[in-house]
Amino acid sequence: MKTAVTTVFTGKDRVFNRRFLVMASHYMVEPTACSPAAGWEKGQVEHQVQTARGRFFQPRLRFTSLEELNGWLEAECRRWGELRQHPEQKELTVAQALAAERPALQPMLGPFDGFHESEHAVTGTCLISFDRNRYSVMAKAGRRTVQVRAYADRIVVRCEGEVVADHRRFFGRDRTLYDPWHYLPVLATKPGALRNGAPFQDWELPPGLARLRRKLGAGDEADRRFVRVLAAVLEDGLEPVEAAAREAWSTRESEAQLFLQTPAVLNILARRREPPRPLSIVTPDDLALRHPPLADCDRYDSLRGLHAAA
Repeated sequence: MKTAVTTVFTGKDRVFNRRFLVMASHYMVEPTACSPAAGWEKGQVEHQVQTARGRFFQPRLRFTSLEELNGWLEAECRRWGELRQHPEQKELTVAQALAAERPALQPMLGPFDGFHESEHAVTGTCLISFDRNRYSVMAKAGRRTVQVRAYADRIVVRCEGEVVADHRRFFGRDRTLYDPWHYLPVLATKPGALRNGAPFQDWELPPGLARLRRKLGAGDEADRRFVRVLAAVLEDGLEPVEAAAREAWSTRESEAQLFLQTPAVLNILARRREPPRPLSIVTPDDLALRHPPLADCDRYDSLRGLHAAA
């Protein structure tokens, strides 16, 4: 099992997998290897696994997600511990014995970040190949080397310490999983890809942007107008742009044509990016003028007369 052991030597000497040792260190567990071809050394462990399988997973159950399975299993283990006697302290249940022992246990700082990491090259179409499937990454990582962290349920891609993709893991094969937002910089220079590009087929946009897309209709000019709004996501973020689209649609119905002819969404975003107005200066009482100057433009005429006389 290479996920735990890299090299097997004579006897019980082993070279354990580096990530496995990191996990053991995180949970403060010292791994002990069994001898090769010595099944009697691990019989107790296998028996406990068989007991737990028969206790909780027979008959075989079905769940829609890993989160649902883990939630059900935790609740079932707690229920079992509250009903069963402790094997040694007969006067206590398993849950009561755990509660009495808990103060002596060392607290766990957090769950272990368990993943398998490998390096992959990004293609010119911003795709990586992993486990016989293809996943998209941000356009800025195109034709570069990235680190892929494979979790039980998702794939996280990093480039120079920055996350450039986060997908749900697909366990089939020969599937391409796109995130259309990864191709937004490319779309800003090639608006025509909005209708024909594979990443943008069946794109589920936020409600405000989806309504704007439908209202603009089809055509090259409509695509360019809509892509201008989408490009603002690179600077302002998705939520502010979607909020600006909703605000623009909250105007009166008679202003709909004006909205289509002018980039109302971009105007709203530009106003929000403006720095706040400076606060008015409050003059302390000690610095207040006792005799405020009077605005008298005739004084300039009198000065001009004096200058002419000289």
